[in-house]
Amino acid sequence: MNKKNAIIIGISGASGSGKSLLANTIVNELGSDQVVVIHEDSYYKDHSNIPFEERAKVNYDHPDAFDHQLLLNHLQQLQEGKSIQIPLYNHALHAREKTTRPIGQHAIIVLEGIMLFAEPTLRDLMDIRIYMETALDICLIRRLNRDIRERGRSMESVLKQYEETVRPMYLQFIDPSKRYADLIVPRGGGNRIAIDMIKAKMRELLGNLK
Repeated sequence: MNKKNAIIIGISGASGSGKSLLANTIVNELGSDQVVVIHEDSYYKDHSNIPFEERAKVNYDHPDAFDHQLLLNHLQQLQEGKSIQIPLYNHALHAREKTTRPIGQHAIIVLEGIMLFAEPTLRDLMDIRIYMETALDICLIRRLNRDIRERGRSMESVLKQYEETVRPMYLQFIDPSKRYADLIVPRGGGNRIAIDMIKAKMRELLGNLK
């Protein structure tokens, strides 16, 4: 068994639960170039080959919407000390950008996304699994604000998607996956106690790697 060159910390939970906020807050406050965030959203399958109207109908809240095999391959390469090119995904167009994001040579990978713990191969690759436990009404409000402001969506389209796919897929895949978590964080990504605990653990891990 080859020695791992990167530790993977997974953060999962419902859309709008505070995963990105927690991940970015921890990494920014650590201030170490040895730590990087990877978003599962970057690995949405590319649908640029079909008309936009058809792309908009895809169930983006099902595990099959993601190219988890590519994500798995990239994580394994990072653990081997190699560099990768992360896809960039355009949520407004439901398609991948032509450019990519290069990363590599990081000691800790903070991986965040809704379906991470529902996929056994990804789950087994993680050293620490954190689940964000946030009330669904709060998640919906955050999703509304984000999708309308950042992705140019209408309120009607966001609510329709939430009712038809977001909530059902949460109940089918995401909520059951929290049983695989090592740590469950309540009250979203601004939970200072959780942030400080996770930062302390990451500092310990970084120290052990020296």
